Amino acid sequence: MLEEEMLARKAWAVVGANQNPEKYGHMIYAKLKRKGYRVYAVNPRYESIDGEPCYAALSDLPERVAVVNMVVAPKAGRAYIEEAAQLGVPYVWFQPGTFSDELGLLADRLGLKYVQACALVATR
Repeated sequence: MLEEEMLARKAWAVVGANQNPEKYGHMIYAKLKRKGYRVYAVNPRYESIDGEPCYAALSDLPERVAVVNMVVAPKAGRAYIEEAAQLGVPYVWFQPGTFSDELGLLADRLGLKYVQACALVATR
């Protein structure tokens, strides 16, 4: 199953991570860290989250991640999907509300594997 394949990869980026503990971008970032993942926050609005660097773009990360977790509106997602493909990231995890048919077609065209699911539920 694709979800399990993705969860087995330990280097993730959370696009849309933020400093608000009540928002999903923060909850997902924090939970993946607690579960032992190497997880990087990606959001051009912040310099750091929970004392860790926050990166403006996927290309700024210190390593190539295996999974990009999308926690941004579909209209903001296109650039990150294109950047993930350029960097050779194989997987995209779309949180509920972040997927659109257009992004799915783009991911298919770029050869990315993806799921639409809640990472908070999947990592229970």
